[in-house]
Amino acid sequence: MSGKFNKYLLPDNKRSMYFSIFVLLLYLSKFLIMKKLMLIFIAVLSITIMNSCVEQETSSCEEESFTFAFLTDIHLQPERNATEGFRAAITEVNVLKPDFVITGGDLVMDVLGVSYGRADSLYNLYAEEVKGFDMPVYNTLGNHEVFGIYERSGISPDHPEYRYGMFESRIGETYYSFDYEGWHFMVLNSVQETEDRRYIGMIGEEQMDWIRTDLMELDPNTPIIVSTHIPFITVLTQILYGEYAPDYHGLVVENAREVLDLFAGYKLKLVLQGHLHYLEDIYVYETHFITAGAVSGSWWNGPYNEVEEGFLMVHVKGDDFCWEYVDYAWEVE
Repeated sequence: MSGKFNKYLLPDNKRSMYFSIFVLLLYLSKFLIMKKLMLIFIAVLSITIMNSCVEQETSSCEEESFTFAFLTDIHLQPERNATEGFRAAITEVNVLKPDFVITGGDLVMDVLGVSYGRADSLYNLYAEEVKGFDMPVYNTLGNHEVFGIYERSGISPDHPEYRYGMFESRIGETYYSFDYEGWHFMVLNSVQETEDRRYIGMIGEEQMDWIRTDLMELDPNTPIIVSTHIPFITVLTQILYGEYAPDYHGLVVENAREVLDLFAGYKLKLVLQGHLHYLEDIYVYETHFITAGAVSGSWWNGPYNEVEEGFLMVHVKGDDFCWEYVDYAWEVE
């Protein structure tokens, strides 16, 4: 399965000019004796316009400034041939040679409700396998990396690696930013623990303050890309269950609107999302919210909701981008 979005079509000024010429010639053709020749000319003009669109669309991907891969919902584990599957995805990424990789969370399966020994082994497995990439990797926290918050884990909240501690000690900060080729990247922590030791999609107040500070230091004209595991926006429930179906608890970031309000006046171009094992591109207020299909598909049991195991390749050109979904041809064994 593959797919590609490209925002570039014919620029507005050229589109308007060609349309005006088209209408004028069509009007004049009523008064010309050689009407057939005029219609042929109009057809040639139409082909020229379409060729211009195709040329513009192709060049925007082929002449990119840089590329990066977005791999989400890996769910690495020793079972279900997950390690072999992840290695196959890494091999495909290395063949495509992006400048760097962003992971979208749910790196392992799972540390929410397991013993320390199991959680430790999963983090160690990921740390070893991620070395296979030939380029830098920027990791996003997913709900399955939050250690021990389910009571069945037997882990006390005063454990030094409880909640985010294991991620922070093994991988790094749960939210941070970096810059690349004039673009600003913000990796967020979209998972919060509830009072009853479950999780919800939420950006905490401390992180909200950090976002404000990070944006204050940024030129408003700088294009921004955000990575969040739990989506801000999705149509999944409407597609699967009907137009009035609610976004279920834990499916989306519950304070997404407040978070997005912080970006008013800034060039938020792209929000990369995971969690749903679903592929969608929602365009709202000049921002693309792309939920990527899972590297693990249906948790290493094959495709999920007709989306094959895969990842995104994002091609950046100037202050815009195009993307494609790469099926790395993994088959369940």
